[in-house]
Parts: sequence; C-alpha cells; structure tokens
Amino acid sequence: MISIDHRMSYYKRTTILARAKASKKIIKEMPSSEKLFVSKPKSKSAEKDIILTAVKQRQVITRMAYEIVEKNKDLEHFVIVGVITRGFVLAKRLAKELKRISKANVPTGSLDPTLYRDDFRTKGAILTSKEMEIPFEVKDKTILLVDDVLFTGRTAMASMTHIFDLGRPRQIQLAVLIDRGHRELPVRPDYCGKNVPTQYVEKIRVRFKECDGRDIVLSGLDTLPDKGKDRD
Repeated sequence: MISIDHRMSYYKRTTILARAKASKKIIKEMPSSEKLFVSKPKSKSAEKDIILTAVKQRQVITRMAYEIVEKNKDLEHFVIVGVITRGFVLAKRLAKELKRISKANVPTGSLDPTLYRDDFRTKGAILTSKEMEIPFEVKDKTILLVDDVLFTGRTAMASMTHIFDLGRPRQIQLAVLIDRGHRELPVRPDYCGKNVPTQYVEKIRVRFKECDGRDIVLSGLDTLPDKGKDRD
C-alpha cells in the first residue's frame, strides 16, 4: 500500500516535470528576440520567469472585467482610458469583456502622460509624447484608468493629472495587469490581474498579440533594450 507521503512526493515530482515541459514548449515557440530574454536561467543576468501564459492572461482579464462589473452596477457614465501603448490594448480588451458580460458599450480612449511626468524636465530631450485620443467628455464620469504594469506609481499619477486637465471626473479607478511593487507615490490599483514581487532592477515584459504578436508576461534581470520596458 502506497503511503500518503509517497503519493504527495510523486504528485509534486510530476507537477514540477509538467511545468518544466510546458515552459520549454512556450520558450521554443518564442521569437528569437524574446528567447534572449528568457534563456540561460543559470546566469544571474538572464534569470527568467513566465508570469502569465496566453491562456492565463485571458483568464486574468476576464476576472478583472467581472470585478469591474461587480463594483460598478451602472455603466451608463462609465468610461475607460488606457495609457499608451499596452495600457490602451488592455483597455480595449476590458471594454470587450464588459460588453460580453453586461451588454454595455463602454467608451474607450487613450492618453500618453509623458508631458505630465515629474521627471519630464530632466529627461525632456529624450521623452516624446504620442497623440491622445479621448472621444468623450470626462466631466462627471467614472473613469477607469488602465495600464499594463504598476511600478513606482509615477505614470499613474501623471495620467490622473492629465485627466484632470480635461475636466473633473466623478471618480477615477485604476486597473493594471501586473503590480510589481516598489511604490514611490501613494497609488494603489482598484483592480489587479496579478501581484508579482520583484527586485527593483528586475524587468517585467507584458506582451499583447495586437502590438507584439503574442500574449505572454515575462520577468527577469535581463537588460534587453526592447520596446516593452516597464512603466513607472
């Protein structure tokens, strides 16, 4: 007769092996540029982890949409504003899920808070602002501000300042796919896909099919200079 401890040990071994095989399959199918980011796990400069697979990413976004509906019973005066670039992609996905769940057509817009950042003057020559697209009034609206990664809180704060320059909303809520901690300002999300404890120097890479060709979230210590850098 097999003991309980033996069965548990067998379960743990098979679970670890299954996860390892799944990770190898995902990495094998990645574009070469992203393989550089997650390969060579024994090297401290290239330690990696797959935070969300494509399936998990979709499940997380669906859960977030249900939480939004639960907190906002009436979506008549509810609008979504996504931070360019991946925050806007996430905003559109949430709007699609909200329509599926509640049948409500939630207006969606985008903004780039670059010019409102508190470090704009120190980085002025480097920072450039993309075009804003908010095709609705923000006055007296409940605004869902959406970004892919929440880090120090400075991007979220700059985005809210930008919104207040456009009008006085009734309320601003914050939704992020990944909260990686290390806050430098008193900002907390109302809806969070996943909390990921990180080192300050660690990188979080959110990938969306619409702009990156695939859905995945990666983390690691690699300093790969690609366009999917952390927001802060």
